[in-house]
Amino acid sequence: MSATAERNPADDHVVLGKLTSPYGVKGWLKVYSYTSPMEGILDYEAWVLRHQGRLVRYRLAQGRPHGKGLVARLEGVEGREQAEALAGAEILLPKAELPELNGDDEFYWYQLEGLKVVTADGVPLGRISYLFETGANDVMVVKGRDGEAVDSRERLLPFLPGEVVRDVDLETGVMTVDWDPEF
Repeated sequence: MSATAERNPADDHVVLGKLTSPYGVKGWLKVYSYTSPMEGILDYEAWVLRHQGRLVRYRLAQGRPHGKGLVARLEGVEGREQAEALAGAEILLPKAELPELNGDDEFYWYQLEGLKVVTADGVPLGRISYLFETGANDVMVVKGRDGEAVDSRERLLPFLPGEVVRDVDLETGVMTVDWDPEF
């Protein structure tokens, strides 16, 4: 970043979900939530929407479970046409508004994405590209890059603190794992 470059305001936010499509004719939208539980997204009264390169703040007027998903109505969105215009928008929350974590071994996924992953023996495996949830545990997708890892493979590592994950150092951006580089 150059001295004159402005910081991207989206860097101060975490993605909670997205608006997928209109629901009905009164301005409601279907919501795809990344929170766990999925209804947790409805606990935040103010949403920042990123849509077509712009950030716009909306207040959540109403929200509720509907079928296997969620629907919500935002203040100022009164009809289907206005809802259609917001379809596809990401729902953001300023990182400063996230609840405090309880322990040293708890992390938000955004904090782990991009960390360099090395084995306990110092073998570099790559960087955490993203995480996903399974029934048993969360899984980290670690992608190796030429010159930065032992190989260019993609590895799926379970996020199991104390077993697989030995140390997470957010200051240095390094996660140490107990993992065989051959896997």
